[in-house]
Amino acid sequence: MRAEDVPRAAVTPLTRPAYAPVTPRFTDREYLNIVYRTDPEALRAVVPEPLQIDEPLVRFEIMKMGDVTSFGPYVEGGQAIPVRLGQERGEYLHAMYLDSFAATASGREAGAYPKAMARPALFAEEGALVGVLDQGSIRVATATMGYKHHPLDLDEARAQITVPTYMLKFVLGYDQRPRVADLVRTEITDIVVKEAWTGPARLQLFAHVLAPLADLPVREVVSATHIIADLTLAGVRPVHDYLA
Repeated sequence: MRAEDVPRAAVTPLTRPAYAPVTPRFTDREYLNIVYRTDPEALRAVVPEPLQIDEPLVRFEIMKMGDVTSFGPYVEGGQAIPVRLGQERGEYLHAMYLDSFAATASGREAGAYPKAMARPALFAEEGALVGVLDQGSIRVATATMGYKHHPLDLDEARAQITVPTYMLKFVLGYDQRPRVADLVRTEITDIVVKEAWTGPARLQLFAHVLAPLADLPVREVVSATHIIADLTLAGVRPVHDYLA
């Protein structure tokens, strides 16, 4: 391979890239979202400045990807925290857990998503929508919601899942010091909400050193939604440079 061809590859291994360099389209992405109140001090300890917290809330999510360009179906779960950057309200992605290596690698390398491998699942069972997250053989989260109890306005559902999203992007140099340390922003685009529901819900989080969701404990379940949509994720752009 000629030297001038190497940068065009962008993704390794060169002969079998870990993921395709494309912008994926998500078809029938199914959400179980549970917003809960947590400990304010625990939340402040993990949300990086200049992001600000107005209320001690966390959104636990399990997302079942019906079909994704280049990746195919997979499942993802994690925690997002409602925040504010100046006057703009959005969410800080705290942690994400996937059962797809390609989607994990792409999210971390091509974007700035805080993704790690785990075993999430989303399914309906005996009148409940059930979301679970396992780290190896250990259960770390169980979420349940009444299955399609009450319709949710589609515009309200769209507004809930299209807020700006903030993440941290780090690139280490060969001396293990950061060459890039940015707060970045992205958002969902080209969205079509197909179904949206709300209803009663419960959420249990269990302590695990490699998936510490329970470090943001559940004090009170505030709301729950079940949403199915088609969408695209925009690219990321920096909004704050921690090395400047």
